[in-house]
Parts: sequence; structure tokens; C-alpha cells
Amino acid sequence: MNKKTTIYDIAKRLDITAATVSRALNDNPKISVATRKLVLETARDMNYEQNRLAKALKSGKSYNVGVVVPRINTNFFGSVIRGIEEALYPEGYHIIICQTHDDERIETSNINSLLNLQVDGILMSTPNIQRDNNDLYYSVLKENIPLIFFDRKKDINGVSSVTIDDFKGAYEATQHLIDQGYKRIAHISNDRRLQIFNKRYLGYKQAIIDNGLEFDENLVIEALSKVEEGRRVVKTFLKMDNPPDGVFSSSDFSALGAIKEFKDHGLRVPEDIGVIGFSNEPFTELLELSISTVDQSPIEMGKLAAEVFLEEVNNSKNTRSQKKVVLNPQLIIRQSSSNKVTQH
Repeated sequence: MNKKTTIYDIAKRLDITAATVSRALNDNPKISVATRKLVLETARDMNYEQNRLAKALKSGKSYNVGVVVPRINTNFFGSVIRGIEEALYPEGYHIIICQTHDDERIETSNINSLLNLQVDGILMSTPNIQRDNNDLYYSVLKENIPLIFFDRKKDINGVSSVTIDDFKGAYEATQHLIDQGYKRIAHISNDRRLQIFNKRYLGYKQAIIDNGLEFDENLVIEALSKVEEGRRVVKTFLKMDNPPDGVFSSSDFSALGAIKEFKDHGLRVPEDIGVIGFSNEPFTELLELSISTVDQSPIEMGKLAAEVFLEEVNNSKNTRSQKKVVLNPQLIIRQSSSNKVTQH
């Protein structure tokens, strides 16, 4: 077996004392920046692994952070996790990823497990569940552990959040369809008890009203973020006496399903009907008919959520701050919603 590198091996190579190496590895201010940098580089070169338990006992930190998401099999949440990792790993933190699958029992189990592991913080996107689970979040705050929401959030005193402006993203997406000449625009929503989907609905509705178009609640149908759900909703739209000529979907997946169903009924996209989604999943750009969408900057969202956590965990005053970071959405116009004005 290969012998593990020790601080004495690093000291021998650099011709300094083991005590100096130890202080440098622990960011002791008495050690110069140049020496600290040299020790860290040498430690990496020699595959030195610091004893995490000893480091935790000394600092009172576990250097573990819980990240809780509804699911990891979407590009959005995968990218948020990547952003969190990129910000926390250089600071010596490791992340523990949990999925709720939008199930409150799993969410409760995840949070309790993370608390038992004595994580230094929890960064999470709340699940899409019916019951109010606020007591669970307050239990985290009682442990004096930073809790940061990203994307999906609840408004809880003392909890910071990093989101995008869902209202603005939805408004701009709907406005784009109107600017392209579509006049009867439907909305494939999701569970509007969840704040992000309610804001997307309100943004859509406001754009319709501001442009003097008729707002028809019958053109708003809730659906899960799945391809087959988009197909289901379009079947309902097409049975209407006056079906829509444009669709803004709160999800790229249901937008894709909508496009497939329209095509199966002989309708042309975007000539007969324009479609725009939300999230900028990778497939939206790669399809033969690329899908217009709203980008949520997930990597930046993850990095900012991690930075908010670092500010809170390093707060020497031990006072709880509450930051609300709101990112600007980016409208990405592709084939599925373009050029109707020039074609008619």
C-alpha cells in the first residue's frame, strides 16, 4: 500500500518545520501569503489529504453542506449543483446531494439526516407539495444553521434566497409571442401554489392585458413538467371552438410535448402556432425545430447561493442576515416562435 503523505513529508521537501506546514494549511495569519501558497501547492502535488475530522474538531465545522433538490435528472438542477460546487470546493467544503422527488416525507427525512450529519448549511429548492412544511425549515434555523433557498422558495423570516425574476421572464416570453403576431395565446402552467409558477402565470396574464388582448382563463391549464403532459394539454386546446395560435409554457418539457402534439394534428410550428418554453434545457437548442425559451442562469444561481451561505457561515457577529438575490431572466428566441409577422 502507498504510504500517505504527512505534514512532515511536506516540511522535509520544503526544508521548513512541520509546525509551519500545519499553520499554513490552517490559514494561520502569522504565515506569509507566499509561504501558504507554496505549502498548499506542494500539498496538492504530493496528494496530501488533511485529516477532516481533526480539522472539524478544531474549527467546529464539518465542512459538509447539504444541497436539496426536487430531482437531479434535469439540466437546470444539475447546473445549479455545479455552480454550488465551483464556489464551495475551493473553500474546503464538500456537498451532500439529496432529492425530494416532490415528496414531503422524503424532504423531512433528507433534512433530518443532514442535521444529524451536522452539516454547516443547507441550500435547497423547495419541493412542489401541498402541505405547509415551514416547521421543518424553522427546525434548521433553531440549530443556527444557514438555510438558503434557490429557484423554488418559501418566504420565511431569516432565510435568504436566490431566484430569477419569474414574472419578468414570463412577461417577456408572452410579449415576444404577441410581437410576432400571435393573438390568442394559451399558457401551460404548473401547480400555481408554488411561487415560481404563480409568478410565471401572473407575468403571462399581465402581458396579455397590457397589450389589449382578451384574457381567457380557459386558455390556462396546469400540467406537470413532462412531455406527455404537454401533449395532454394540447389535446384539450384543440377541442376548443376557438383554439389558441400561441403557447407559452412554464416548462421546456411540456413545450416539447405541445409541439409534438400540434405536429401530429397537422399544424405547423411556428407558421400556424408559436410555442415558447421556460428553463433553456439543452434539448431546446439541439432539436431540428429549436425551441424558444427563457434562460434561468442556473450556474450563476448556484454560485450566488453558495456565496450567500459563505457570508452567513463566516459572519463573526453571529447575526442572521436575510438576502433576496433576484437574477434577470434571458429570453432566447429560436425557431418555434419566430417570424409569424413576416409570413402573413
